[in-house]
Amino acid sequence: MRRRDLLAVLGGVSSLRAATGQAQQKPMPVIGFVGVFPPSVKAQIELEQAAFRQGLREGGYVEGQNVLIEYRRGDGDVARLPALAADLVARKVDVIVTQGGDGASIAAKNATSTIPILFHSSSDPVALGLVSSLARPGGNATGVAVLYVDLVPKLLELLLELLPHARAIALLVNPDQLETGRVIDALQSAARARGVDLHVLSARSESELDAAFMTLVEQRAEGLVVSPIGFRPQIAALALQHRVPAISLQRDFAEVGGLISYGPSLTDIYRLKGIYAGRILKGAKPADLPVQQPSKFDLFINLKTAKALGVAIPQSILARADEVIE
Repeated sequence: MRRRDLLAVLGGVSSLRAATGQAQQKPMPVIGFVGVFPPSVKAQIELEQAAFRQGLREGGYVEGQNVLIEYRRGDGDVARLPALAADLVARKVDVIVTQGGDGASIAAKNATSTIPILFHSSSDPVALGLVSSLARPGGNATGVAVLYVDLVPKLLELLLELLPHARAIALLVNPDQLETGRVIDALQSAARARGVDLHVLSARSESELDAAFMTLVEQRAEGLVVSPIGFRPQIAALALQHRVPAISLQRDFAEVGGLISYGPSLTDIYRLKGIYAGRILKGAKPADLPVQQPSKFDLFINLKTAKALGVAIPQSILARADEVIE
């Protein structure tokens, strides 16, 4: 072989090795999902994750083709979140996405100051220390701020539109959730303004629900506002059993038998998070991506439950419904 030909062959081999080495240095990016993931809301969780993948696709990323997604599930146990977030950091994922309330977001933020975090905050992310401001997050986290605390009074408004003569309403909360104190304060102020007594009930787990509903009956509450909380199918069943109209922020509450749900579109929220994840994978910094706020809200009414309760849904509410379940 002539010297010129030999050099060409060796040059080709060298280029192939360089290309192979470069490919090895650029593995498929990994997104880590972390959340409480209570088994009772499995269908809702899957819906949110599907919306997230849709947002990813809009940015050119398809799970299993050019991006991987790993899930860390707390199975309803908030105490597991710090360890689950730390596990994703040790895995050196490219982005951490939190699902559910503020607990997962804070756990992720405490676990890393460098890996980008996309949160779903149910209260003020500035007050929680997740970002410096909504417009300029300034750190390694951004996402969507739902601000459930500001929305809970709207639930009372809807419930009193349904029950205009009600004088006592109950609020069901999980006392361990970070936003609970602010939710109670917001609804107490709204109840006082409407001349309604508010009774606060607590349930940390499904096993505590029966006692909470017995207290509701003893206090003669005529309606129930359900704050962001798990085990919604059980709450819906107990509300029907005790014949109390109930309303929740979570869409799936009406789907599993609750009377009314009103709140931000979670599918829209997770689609936005998927779009942001794609931008971050392409090099955008969370510090430069403003925290989004939901612009789409869904009103769902379960007419089957209304009939079982003997409640007539006013036309003023029916006309605004996004979906009526019959």
